[in-house]
Amino acid sequence: MLMSHYPARRILDPANAQGQEEPLTDKPSGPKPVDVHVGGRIRLRRTLLGMSQERLGEALGLTFQQVQKYERGTNRVSASRPYELSDVLDVPVSFFFDGLDRGRRSSGQAAGRPGLEMSSGFAQAQEAFGGAPDGSSASTSEMTLLARRETIELVRTYYRIEDAATRRRVLDLIRMMIPPE
Repeated sequence: MLMSHYPARRILDPANAQGQEEPLTDKPSGPKPVDVHVGGRIRLRRTLLGMSQERLGEALGLTFQQVQKYERGTNRVSASRPYELSDVLDVPVSFFFDGLDRGRRSSGQAAGRPGLEMSSGFAQAQEAFGGAPDGSSASTSEMTLLARRETIELVRTYYRIEDAATRRRVLDLIRMMIPPE
C-alpha cells in the first residue's frame, strides 16, 4: 500500500447500510523536515542576495504569500520548482538539499546506486568560510549560524568590496583577530 506510513483513521461510511467502519487515510499534520529544510535554504539564499519575497515571487510567477509558505515549509516545493529557483537565485539545484540528512547515504554514493557520486554542490564553499575541507555537510549549529541576520549582512557587505585583493586583506584581518586554538 502506497500510503501505509500514514496513520489510519476510521470513520463511518454513510453509504454503508450496515454502519461498518471504513478505513480512511489521514494526512500527517505539520510540514515534513525536508520541506522545512528546503524552505530554509530558499530563504537563506534569497536573503543573501538581498531579494524580497515579492521580487522572488514575481520572478517565479507566484505571490509573496506563496514564497512565504515555501520558506516556512507549509507548502511543498514541486519537483520542477528547485530548477526554477536555482536559476533565479543563481545556485545549483543541490544547494536546496545541502546539509539534509546525509546519514542515509554512505561513502559519497547515492543510496542504492553504486557508482553514482553525490555532488556536494554549494557545500564546497564551506571550506572558504572555515568549514570542513572534506566536503561533509554543515552541522545544524553551523546552518543556524549561517542563517543569522548578522552573518548574512556580513557576507553581503564583504562581497560589496569590488577589489578581490582588498577582500582578501579583510579576510586575513578577521582571521588575525581570532585567538589561536
